[in-house]
Amino acid sequence: MIRVLLADDQAMVRGALATVLGLESDIEVVGQVGSGDEVVAAAREAKPDVALLDVQMPGKDGLAAAAELRTALPSCRVIICTTFGRPGYLARAMAAGAAGFVVKDAPPEQLVEAVRRVHSGLRVVDPALAAESLATGASPLTGRERDVLREAKDGSTVADVARALHLSEGTVRNHLSAAIGKTGARTRAEAVRVAEERGWL
Repeated sequence: MIRVLLADDQAMVRGALATVLGLESDIEVVGQVGSGDEVVAAAREAKPDVALLDVQMPGKDGLAAAAELRTALPSCRVIICTTFGRPGYLARAMAAGAAGFVVKDAPPEQLVEAVRRVHSGLRVVDPALAAESLATGASPLTGRERDVLREAKDGSTVADVARALHLSEGTVRNHLSAAIGKTGARTRAEAVRVAEERGWL
């Protein structure tokens, strides 16, 4: 049996995934959680072979949870399953140690096959997303520029961002300016939008 852990903040989606996978004679769903913060504890308890993680969840996102899971339970292989097929997410998922990346609107049989293939040691990546990712290229943002854009996302002032990240206001302005330039944006709000659309945040 392939033991699978599901992590998705939408209960209906999580339930549907569990039903689809549960119909297979060689797959057993051994755990379900609704936030990224719960993934590692649930995996330690359930000992899954494969974890199917959504990208956008409360607490830690699926990419951060994947990186933690790789350290905490190296035997568990990770598939990122997301509604948002953004090229930047693919690169970040692979960097976090994910073995697969599928979009939720893929046919159910593709998801089932992805679980089997990843469990057998292979990598599985949505082909359209892989092509788009190659065309778009890697994120030009540094880790700190990403942090600053994330903090500024909700309209926080430079002072708010500086306080939250323990940086000087001048440093925050420099990072914002660099991020605006690298995204080809005119404003910080536009830089956030561009970075999100490309999966860089």
